[in-house]
Amino acid sequence: QTILCLPRSFECSQKNAVLVPAAALGVGGMLVFWMRSRHKIKTIEMGDGWWGSGERPLKGKEDESIRPFKIETSDKEIEDLHCRLEQARYTPPLEGAAFHYGFNSNYLRKVVAYWRNQFDWRKQVEVLNKYPHFRTTIEGIDIHFIHVKPSYVPHGRAVQPLLMVHGWPGSFYEFYKIIPLLTEPAGHSLNEGDVVFEVICPSIPGYGFSEAPHQKGFDTIATARIFHKLMNRLGFKQYYVQGGDWGSRIATNMAQMLPQSVKGLHVNLVFVNKRGLRSMISVMLGAYVPWLVGLTREDVRRTYPFMQKNIYDLLRESGYLHIQATKPDTAGCGLNDSPVGLAAYILEKFSTWTDKSFLHKDDGGLESKYSLDELLTNVMIYWVTSSIVSSMRFYKENFSKDPNLALHARVGVYVPTGIAAFPQEIVHTPRVWAKQNFKNIITYTYMPRGGHFAAFEEPKLLAQDIIHFVRKVEQL
Repeated sequence: QTILCLPRSFECSQKNAVLVPAAALGVGGMLVFWMRSRHKIKTIEMGDGWWGSGERPLKGKEDESIRPFKIETSDKEIEDLHCRLEQARYTPPLEGAAFHYGFNSNYLRKVVAYWRNQFDWRKQVEVLNKYPHFRTTIEGIDIHFIHVKPSYVPHGRAVQPLLMVHGWPGSFYEFYKIIPLLTEPAGHSLNEGDVVFEVICPSIPGYGFSEAPHQKGFDTIATARIFHKLMNRLGFKQYYVQGGDWGSRIATNMAQMLPQSVKGLHVNLVFVNKRGLRSMISVMLGAYVPWLVGLTREDVRRTYPFMQKNIYDLLRESGYLHIQATKPDTAGCGLNDSPVGLAAYILEKFSTWTDKSFLHKDDGGLESKYSLDELLTNVMIYWVTSSIVSSMRFYKENFSKDPNLALHARVGVYVPTGIAAFPQEIVHTPRVWAKQNFKNIITYTYMPRGGHFAAFEEPKLLAQDIIHFVRKVEQL
């Protein structure tokens, strides 16, 4: 019997010799697949779009040429502006109101008098044209951008392409003071020339000299895709992106869409969703035991009292947002018709978004940070292009799809990220909160001063932080 059983046991051992390794291989393969899928980076689908007038042409390739562009003005344009400024009507402000009710009309009269009698639009057009301007057609609309290259590159140094994106109610002009600091850093005592940039500043479609979309639905995702196409058309495969306000959201979407193309993301405003039990606990405990929830002393100083700084102040500063996210064309038609109304609407943001305490000043503190020539040049970009309505629509297109601006938070940002936290920004986002979305924060800087319009107000501080961030990324 023992002899008869030997062949059977031999057969069983042969089967086991095959089955056990096969089973182990199968289980191991499933484990490897699970681990890889678990760590696979989720991205925003790039998709495609058409924003031109009418239906997308069925045949024919889009004109991909890059055309030089020059800003121009005329006697007729200036005469029309002067006529409207002269016919403005004003309502006297309440006594002691300062900027608590919005733009103080007493100071507005002074701004308009300067605009009419001293502001030289022709001279400012020359200032705007000092950098090379271009336009190119993408997805049916003309995209405007400036492209500034360094005049000198130290031997052996690589030039880093940097896309900088503005927000509302700003423009590409916000970057005019920071551009020379980035393209010629050694000449401005910013570094030894180890990090040099060529800077590309596009106008968001519907803002300034970029054509407005003719179709509904144009949001930050569509903008991110168009700007990726722009950089690709310029011959860049990898590049850095930077932004504040809507520019931050657009740049973040670019990193979420094509992480392989974005070498690094730098922002000076962070969009995070503070809802949920974890965030609620962090907010509640942060005021008493900040170390327990990862907050620093500076976070506490900038975040609390929480209701005042994150609810009441935000409600006070976001009335415009509710209008623009619902019925932008109604308010916009008045702003598009009146340069005085347009200036009051835009410049009020440059007051309280630069420094919250400027509410208490009769002149809104505007000239303590900017010159009237700078402020009015930005207003004029909206005025001469009739782009205030299309810029306001950007809010409706984004908030109608995603009221909490939280949808894209489900897609993590894995590219190297730098965050510059300016103390007078509308809201403060501690690093520990930002880490919920931004998984690879390389630098997080508590900036010593400055507010929402960082590149316009504190160009040297922002340039230093961008250079510091890129230097660290390049050393990884």
